[in-house]
Amino acid sequence: MSAAPEVRIQNGMVELLNELPPGPLSNPDIAPTTIAERTWSTWHIASLWIAMSICIPTYMLAANMVEAGLSWRQSLLVISLGNTIVLVPLLVNGHAGTKYGIPFPAYARAAFGTRGAHVPSLLRAVVACGWFGIQTWIGGLAISAIMGTLWGGWNQIGGGASFMGHRLPDFLGFFLFWLINMYFVYAGTEWIKWLETLAAPFLIVVGLALFVWATRAAGGIGAILEQSDRLSAAREDSSRLVFMTTLFIPWLTAMVGFWATLALSIPDFSRYARSQKDQFLGQTIGLLTAMPLVSFVGISVTSATVILYGEAMWNPVDLVSRLSADYESPLVGVLAMFALVLATLSTNIAANVVAPANSFSNLVPERISFRVGGLIAGTIGILIFPWRLLDMYQTWLISYSGLLGAAGGVIVCDYLLIRRTELDLPGLYGRNGTYDYKGGFNPAAIAALTAGILVALAGKLHPALAFLFNGAWFSAATVSFFVYLIMMKKKPTTETR
Repeated sequence: MSAAPEVRIQNGMVELLNELPPGPLSNPDIAPTTIAERTWSTWHIASLWIAMSICIPTYMLAANMVEAGLSWRQSLLVISLGNTIVLVPLLVNGHAGTKYGIPFPAYARAAFGTRGAHVPSLLRAVVACGWFGIQTWIGGLAISAIMGTLWGGWNQIGGGASFMGHRLPDFLGFFLFWLINMYFVYAGTEWIKWLETLAAPFLIVVGLALFVWATRAAGGIGAILEQSDRLSAAREDSSRLVFMTTLFIPWLTAMVGFWATLALSIPDFSRYARSQKDQFLGQTIGLLTAMPLVSFVGISVTSATVILYGEAMWNPVDLVSRLSADYESPLVGVLAMFALVLATLSTNIAANVVAPANSFSNLVPERISFRVGGLIAGTIGILIFPWRLLDMYQTWLISYSGLLGAAGGVIVCDYLLIRRTELDLPGLYGRNGTYDYKGGFNPAAIAALTAGILVALAGKLHPALAFLFNGAWFSAATVSFFVYLIMMKKKPTTETR
């Protein structure tokens, strides 16, 4: 008979002293980290966010906003405001990960129950698999471009045959990049930490170098920003209400939705932070600086391409190919594409593989390890045909953000107002305990989640309600937060650590 679980508190962090045996709620990958294993400093956490932010979708996000009708100033405002908003649940949920050393699936058990936690965990996992496919496809295109530069025969593989609009070299690049991603999943979290820390400073230098090139080649920053204003398709005669409902709010929701996944699953990383100060400063510094900077570089460089080439090159892969041809140097193309590959890899591993790997492992801990969970996520990322999802960029962001907003409202309310940051750590890993509720499901959490999702979807029923769907994350999170609060306040909780 195993000893009863014991905990100790050190510098505000809780540690489980007993090793949990493998079972229906635990395995070594989702068990709490010990305090000795919490080694990530402020720089490691900041590097994580910097490396995740510097990626092609971030580069293209502001460009898509400008193309839709926002000015470059409005685009940066939306990006900065969206990041500031999403930072709140990131810090709250990150606090739980650091304090208790728990991954997201275990953390979600406090609100949803030991079995009910599968609902938000799998919602987050499915979205991550979609993003994994998108990022892997983008990285694969860069791999294909590198191979084409190094070997002229690469682009002739398969002749002119195509499938769903793409040729064999594109799919070969996709598969090669997929294998690289799976290698880091197999290597484990310490290799992921190494990758993010290495990538962050390199990608900052590359981004700034690209910005310097654009300003010099296009005649200065003034000329670039003037051209950026011309790229905007906004109508001057549009009313402020029309602007807010058709452009600003939908894109703000999309921006929040960009990190809505990490806002839930950040405990997967903050469980390794040395202290609350490290996770707080690391997230704040990394998120609020890197993404606006990358987006500004994207806007500036895209505007410069109009001046230089007479067309807006929104996709950096296309730009790098053009630069390689202009400079007649394979080395320029290879180095630039390598930067794109590294940027995509660092984002993909951290944002889109770790969370679903933990989620799938949480389904059957005795049989599915982190590595196997990552392989499942990678396989789904192939089967969803990501080259198709890429064509539905904004719709994809808005649609899923409402679902995750509803889950986030429940979890943040539970941790802050219901538990007041006090969790029963052994209870998160035990059957018939604190968080078993009714058969492993908390009816209040399920009801609140459903209410939030339904309110967001109600925005599709009538034009007068469109704001509910356009602002899906906000409407869903607000409704689920207060529905959960009201339902849980009716029955007091008595958890102890």
